[in-house]
Amino acid sequence: MEINEAILAFGALSQETRLRVFRLLVEHGPEGTPAGTLSKRLGIPHNTLSFHLSHMSNAGLVLSRREGRSIFYSANFDFFTALIRYMVEDCCREDMASIRDHKTKNCSIIELSKCCQPTHHEAKP
Repeated sequence: MEINEAILAFGALSQETRLRVFRLLVEHGPEGTPAGTLSKRLGIPHNTLSFHLSHMSNAGLVLSRREGRSIFYSANFDFFTALIRYMVEDCCREDMASIRDHKTKNCSIIELSKCCQPTHHEAKP
């Protein structure tokens, strides 16, 4: 993944409505859900939802497919996995985070260490 792809994706997710849409799409899994379902569940007008889905699609976060008269949207899990992998591989030491592929489950497992908690330097009265 290139840095500009990551910036575009994080920019798209940094807006409340788009983040809510993406989280709902993740809930629906790879099969996705029709745009009407998203609109109804989130209380977003169709034209507003269409704008946000287009923005997310341009960022690589969302996939769409036509089934009959409906358009189904789904989270682009391959892209999002690559985005998370990019953040962990390029931003963290191996003792802080690691990614390994689980062959039998056909997934990636991300392990984050809790060994280094933030230090708070508070002034004592």
